[in-house]
Amino acid sequence: MDQLNLDSANASHVLSWLTFLPLIGMGVVMLIPKTNMRAIKIATGVFTFIPLVIATQLYFSGFDKEASGYQFVENLSWIPLGKIFYTVGVDGISMPLIWLTTILFFIAVPASETVPRLSKAYYALFLMLEVGVIGVFVALDYFLFYVYWEIMLLPMYFLIGIWGGPQREYAAIKFFLYTLAGSVLMLIAVVAMRIDTGTFSIPELVAIGKAGGFTGPALLGMKFTTWVFWFLFVAFAIKIPAFPFHTWLPDAHVQAPTPISVILAGILLKLGGYGLLRACFPVVPDAMNEFAFALGVLGVVAIVYGAYVALAQSDFKKMVAYSSVSHMGFVVLGMAALTDWGMNGAALQMFTHGISSAACFLIVGVIYDRAHHRDLNGFGGLAQPMPRYWALATIAFFASLGLPGMAGFVSEALTMVGSFQSQVGWTEEAKASGWMWGPFQWLTLIATIGIVMTAAYILWALQRVFLGTLNEKYKDYQDITGREVFSLAPLLILCVVLGVFPFLILDWMEVSVTDLMQILAFAG
Repeated sequence: MDQLNLDSANASHVLSWLTFLPLIGMGVVMLIPKTNMRAIKIATGVFTFIPLVIATQLYFSGFDKEASGYQFVENLSWIPLGKIFYTVGVDGISMPLIWLTTILFFIAVPASETVPRLSKAYYALFLMLEVGVIGVFVALDYFLFYVYWEIMLLPMYFLIGIWGGPQREYAAIKFFLYTLAGSVLMLIAVVAMRIDTGTFSIPELVAIGKAGGFTGPALLGMKFTTWVFWFLFVAFAIKIPAFPFHTWLPDAHVQAPTPISVILAGILLKLGGYGLLRACFPVVPDAMNEFAFALGVLGVVAIVYGAYVALAQSDFKKMVAYSSVSHMGFVVLGMAALTDWGMNGAALQMFTHGISSAACFLIVGVIYDRAHHRDLNGFGGLAQPMPRYWALATIAFFASLGLPGMAGFVSEALTMVGSFQSQVGWTEEAKASGWMWGPFQWLTLIATIGIVMTAAYILWALQRVFLGTLNEKYKDYQDITGREVFSLAPLLILCVVLGVFPFLILDWMEVSVTDLMQILAFAG
């Protein structure tokens, strides 16, 4: 454990406080009478604000971005019979995502003001969901990781199924079944590795995988590390959601209330990408090297397919949902390239897409609260009665488009350059034969189609909603309110700031990404 920088002798309990403060908040909310909604909202706001303060302090002053390994580690025996430990810690990949999590949950509280049938149970489940999300990002024991992964499932199911749109039950059940199917595959793989190695510790499993120490049985003609890799990949790919496991996402987004869509797009999808980086690729690095090109193909298909389907949508929210499928394809492509630029771009894309997609869903929620529909063809000319809303919406959607100067541009540019540099699938024989481009160079070229289509559907949506002749029934609409700006402004500020100063995220991620690349390169 010492070699893995998991020394807990001087461990603080800051990560435990960060994880369980929302759970304490949930208890407080449950004790408040259901008729006192003002107190319930205040309590929820307080118990999402305190984790934000702690995470911000850790991110900017407590975390050593130059250090390798995990920090703020706690390592305690939890279930001695199964040699299961409560082991938590963070590195440069998880720390920015924890900060993003606390930002999104805090701004989602005022955004919940317009949720129909709002009740005490909504806020209690909301806080429970934050516990599960932060827990996944800090867990370094696979059993603990799995527990937190499952904790997220239940509150999200009810938040969609009770407070969602007309087809909320269908969307919630579909989300539940897809995620549960992935969880079963993950559990099988985790138990198999525990039987083979005698440990649930993710750092120990990484060390074993790097040394080629797995000796478990083959399954259906596949060696142990191969089927473990695919079981884990599918479990995390469903959450991303990677093509072809994405079909639950549009239904969940369309039916979910706006703040839950913000959480879903902004951070829950990133849990899939994070799971690949933390608990899949470095655990079975030989299989990752073997199947990297296949993953690159899946990433490119998601980029192009998601963009084309988004272009065909007339539902404003469904268009943004399919845009997430496309943008998360860059995460898969960058990881699969197995280059420093590609992996850093993929890690940064998880953060930048988290802020831009959350902002876009808030934008959709503003107009839905007024018009009570999301038909892109039913608007027109809204820039006239709602100029401030138009300005903020333009920033949000241009950030999603990847306009230079915005955060999305940096992450996608890094991903594309890293993908074009990749040597995956390019054999020495092919190089000797005079081929100018290898397989990943062609994948990068195809991926540019998705970038062009992204510009097309975003500009067309902005034109249909804000430009042209004003629809008379919207002429008296109130411009964006202070409460709505309060939720939206932090995300838009980050979109611009990170577009100009991307090192505010990249510098924190670089050492951990380098460590990961060394593991994958050693296995390759």
